[in-house]
Amino acid sequence: MKKSLGFIFLAVLLAACNGNESNGDLEEVSVVLDWTPNTNHTGLYVAQDQGYFEEEGLDVSIELPGESGADQIVASGQAEFGISFQENITEARVQDVPIVSIGAIIQHNTSGFASPVDKEITSPSDFEGKQYGGWGSTVEEAVLSSVMNEDGADVDEVDIVNIGNTDFFTAVERDVDFAWIYYGWTGIEAEIRDEPINMIYLTDYSESLDYYTPVLATSEDMVEDNPETVQKFMNAAAKGYEFAIENRDDAADILIEAEPDLDPELVKESQKWLSPRYQDDADQWGYQKQEVWENYADWMYERDLLEEPLDVEASYTNEFLPEED
Repeated sequence: MKKSLGFIFLAVLLAACNGNESNGDLEEVSVVLDWTPNTNHTGLYVAQDQGYFEEEGLDVSIELPGESGADQIVASGQAEFGISFQENITEARVQDVPIVSIGAIIQHNTSGFASPVDKEITSPSDFEGKQYGGWGSTVEEAVLSSVMNEDGADVDEVDIVNIGNTDFFTAVERDVDFAWIYYGWTGIEAEIRDEPINMIYLTDYSESLDYYTPVLATSEDMVEDNPETVQKFMNAAAKGYEFAIENRDDAADILIEAEPDLDPELVKESQKWLSPRYQDDADQWGYQKQEVWENYADWMYERDLLEEPLDVEASYTNEFLPEED
């Protein structure tokens, strides 16, 4: 009996040593989030938890962006991958920032302008005479103007203020009437809090505003010098998001376990809403259409938000999406 236990102990020890050796052989890379962890990021946490990254030979750390932001961190080579947005990459590329979108996390834009129902804002024309709380981007006024024009309204009649990182619920409790949110997180939170909101989706007023937000991004250097690493990362990330599409409850549990400070009810309800929207009507998760990039870039250029036309083909790629079975 003692001899058997000794052999068992030795086997376990050797296995542990081999496991450490194996982990040492993994290529270490990092992916920087755009914001605090949420269900936009679930596929990455699933890929980490289920060993999909490890199967591809990667040791992936998921990191918060800090003050500099994910785009700058990725473009400068301080991280291999990041969460970005088509609107950010469009502006960055025109300013010669070498960042590339390698996969659409959500197939259609789920954002829009939200307001408490008691504000009685049910269409863009109702923005007139109201106060909008934004984050100080030049694109915000252009988007407001675009949807208001469709409704015969004037953006000059809106009081635009910068609320920075103030959350939606705090802002509208004070002096802000409406703000720009993603329904899949803040809208679901409003449902849970039993604070009904009116939602005006951008896609209801302009096809050009149905852009990819968010996306997975990397640098031009990674695409050119380390395409194998990019391919491995995307193989695993795709499996993670496909898992989240098919197993939303399990995926939510994985995110909750990885980030215990998140509200479990919000994560579960958000995941339920968002999982079918990751791929939506695309042939596979992550696919990006050239016309979506062209439409939004043209929209920005026509409104003098870009100094020059975007080189669309250099801004995104489907090259690293896994081949379909």
